[in-house]
Amino acid sequence: MSFRVNNNVVAMSAYRNLSATGDEIAKSITRLSTGLRINSGADDPAGLIASENFRRQISGMDAALRNNQDALNYAKTADGALEEVSKLLRDARALAVANGNSTVDANQKLANQNQLNNIMTSISRIAQSTSFGDKKLLDGSAGTYGTVNDPANVASVNLSGTMNTVSMTTNGTLDITMTQAAAQAQLAGGATYAGATSAVATGVFTLNGYAFNVGGGETVADVVSKINSSAATTGVQAQFNGTTGTIDLSSNAYGSDKLIHLTDGNGLILASGGSASAAGADAQATVAYMNGATTLATAAFTRGHGLQLRDADNNVINLTTTGASNVSTYTGAIQVTAGQSSFQIGANADQTALLTLSSFNASALGLGNLDITVSDMTTPLNAIDAAISTVSTTRGNIGSFMRNTIESNMRSLNVTKENLTSTESTIRDIDVAEEMTSYTKLQILQQSGLAVLAQANQSPQAVLNLLRG
Repeated sequence: MSFRVNNNVVAMSAYRNLSATGDEIAKSITRLSTGLRINSGADDPAGLIASENFRRQISGMDAALRNNQDALNYAKTADGALEEVSKLLRDARALAVANGNSTVDANQKLANQNQLNNIMTSISRIAQSTSFGDKKLLDGSAGTYGTVNDPANVASVNLSGTMNTVSMTTNGTLDITMTQAAAQAQLAGGATYAGATSAVATGVFTLNGYAFNVGGGETVADVVSKINSSAATTGVQAQFNGTTGTIDLSSNAYGSDKLIHLTDGNGLILASGGSASAAGADAQATVAYMNGATTLATAAFTRGHGLQLRDADNNVINLTTTGASNVSTYTGAIQVTAGQSSFQIGANADQTALLTLSSFNASALGLGNLDITVSDMTTPLNAIDAAISTVSTTRGNIGSFMRNTIESNMRSLNVTKENLTSTESTIRDIDVAEEMTSYTKLQILQQSGLAVLAQANQSPQAVLNLLRG
């Protein structure tokens, strides 16, 4: 054993081990305070990946369960309204049967007819007014959705079921006639330069509230690069126009709300300094709802921004940059399908369920202008029986949707979520008993490490005895 004064290797070793114990205690405290075994990627990289994948699925299932509950309430609302329609139809049938008796005089028949007319009005009112939020359920527009036929010009579509007060109850197409093209804000510089390598004077300019400092020796290319590197902040990009010799600016998105505000007191971009502004333009169009050659409705889509078209009924069409940049007509760009409500009932793509709800107003049920003042009730009774059968069949389909699709799916989702949560917990959560055992061990090691380090720090004192001798 050697004795040294300058380097106490024994103490260094004790300190190193004490530091490692301290690090492990810190990690153990973090695990105990969070209840998680994995608090960062460094704790278990592979486990973190697996855990995040499970969490993604669990989060999706939580949303899917909420969707299922919404779908269940949606179906219950329709079923409740149709139950009242069934009751009214039974009353209507009773009136028709009563009027079929030869003992009923003309005045009584007319009174029954008036009551029947009120029943038909009530049925149509229920069909027109029954809603789930803003979505009407029984007027034939429930579940109206659009699919893109022209992906080069249309990116996506979301239909509300109504266009210019007309319920979209018929399958058809949408023709888009662009009346205004979308545009990015453009601002041409006035200061001219020989080329991209030309020197730019020292100064400061502000772009959409963001200040740019130009130092001595910087070139046009440097200024363009500075602007483009901050495009995510300012919303503006730049390029050197070799034809005009100017630095030209444009917004990096389309729309009237995408602005360029430039303040340039040193004339670095503007010819004589000062300020300038520019704005983009929103896409606007007239959209026709077509059934073959028949126009069912036409609406002005002038409420959107940028590449988005929106009308007063909150129908939304998102255009591609190609589609929004041209004033053209896109015939049959969108396919309209009516009568099927689609519900996202699973956590993954394509896990959907459909519920068909058609129109249930009196005319759609075949009860328009029903006359029970005649002597033969065969035609009225057959019409009412057919309407009762239609409503009953629909209610049966709704019941099957609720019981065999939604409720069954919710039970399945809950079981799957429970097992996924258990698996994710096994990966990510700590076993508290095990962790406390480890934590207690580390505390003992820390205390013993401190004691040993104190003794190791006293070792050089032994050398003093040699010096004193």
